[in-house]
Amino acid sequence: MAALLLRHSARQCLLSQLRPACIRNALPMATSSKQEMDRFWEKNTRLNRPLSPHITIYGWSLPMMMSISHRGTGIAMSAGVSLFSLAALFLPGDYASYLELIKSLSLGPRIIYSAKFALAYPFFFHTWNGVRHLAWDFGKGLRIPEVYQSGYIVLISSLISAGIVASL
Repeated sequence: MAALLLRHSARQCLLSQLRPACIRNALPMATSSKQEMDRFWEKNTRLNRPLSPHITIYGWSLPMMMSISHRGTGIAMSAGVSLFSLAALFLPGDYASYLELIKSLSLGPRIIYSAKFALAYPFFFHTWNGVRHLAWDFGKGLRIPEVYQSGYIVLISSLISAGIVASL
């Protein structure tokens, strides 16, 4: 029995030596987690700290804006295709009748071109930016100057492609 107690006390001594001093000398926690969180938020409010990460902390850059736009165009096109397919299912008439309806509105060529461009640009931006991401997946163009250069190429290619398609 004495040997067991001696072994236990030796183990406790060894464990206490292995613990960092801040843990060995720490007092038991006297506050609850709610109190700790309240103290944390009071301190952040008192010091006027923004939520982290906050949009005002980061400087806007071309790759950041293109990443956000890539996601936005993907969501918008998915929503558009879904709404279009639901409309095709539930609205009366066929595609030709709605096309005739749009033609009967006698919209000017500038409005029609603008509408076609507004529909084509997100598609081409998302497509060309997807090609850019594929190049990154192969390890090409990952240095910062190349990232900016490919970003400008995507923007210009998207404008040109959407302009050509809108003019058809």
